[in-house]
Amino acid sequence: PYTRGAPRPDVARRALRRAAATRLARGAARLRRSGVALLRRDRSKATPLRADGGRGRLLLWPDTFTNHFAPAVAVDAVAVLESLGYTVELPPRDVCCGLTWTSTGQVHSARRVLRRSLRTIAPWLAEGVPVVGLEPSCLFTLRDEFSSLLPKDEAEVIARHAMLFEEFIASEIDTGSFKLGLEPLLHGKALLHGHCHQKAFATMGAVEKTLRFVPGLDVETVESSCCGMAGAFGYEAANYETSLKMAELSLLPKVREADADTIVVADGTSCRHQIADGTSRDAIHVARVLEMALAKEEARA
Repeated sequence: PYTRGAPRPDVARRALRRAAATRLARGAARLRRSGVALLRRDRSKATPLRADGGRGRLLLWPDTFTNHFAPAVAVDAVAVLESLGYTVELPPRDVCCGLTWTSTGQVHSARRVLRRSLRTIAPWLAEGVPVVGLEPSCLFTLRDEFSSLLPKDEAEVIARHAMLFEEFIASEIDTGSFKLGLEPLLHGKALLHGHCHQKAFATMGAVEKTLRFVPGLDVETVESSCCGMAGAFGYEAANYETSLKMAELSLLPKVREADADTIVVADGTSCRHQIADGTSRDAIHVARVLEMALAKEEARA
């Protein structure tokens, strides 16, 4: 389960030592990125995260970005999905979509990682349990790159079951199954930046529909291209200026213009980092928006 924990200096030191062995820490990449709070993933409990909610099972795909850099997003997503009555489960060990390897041309390593991940979640796939993802680039790797790296039958199984959090919520809304009585937020407007994978796979409508389901929330989608991060591109020292120039074309100016009553929403981890570093404003995942509406409702109960 995903639980908040106190900062762990020993964990931070070990992480820094590991990073020191990589190209990032050797100075080949910029490290001027916003910090993240340390959260601990408690592995002492097995799946499911809590007793059966009555509406079926979901497998949360704990991608590397969320698991290690933004676990609070998973905490929020689990809260929403469980409130809908679903039993949210986690794989018994770490899984990975292989994007780190495919994006750097390490195809053989990627294929090995993918097969290991598929073996891990095979029991859920065999039972037709939906796989819900939070990071667009990772989730769509399961739906797209898998077909190029694995035999067709293996790739099709995961592709049929994998969907983004907002796609799942939008489907609940479409079928009339989203029964939560969300309350209006203190913020009256959401400024939405779409991740490149969300745009490429035509899922922006799902995140817009999800946000608009919050009463009184006006949603404006930023007309932008890539935020400039483009995976690891924006972290490279040599690409620093280019990355910022891309973000300054439309995204960052639009965020700076937004007033204090506006929440900035971006589902991509690197997108949120670019926004924070370029504007000093924190963008949040759509799961956080819904969780805030839930929290307000529960506080009134």
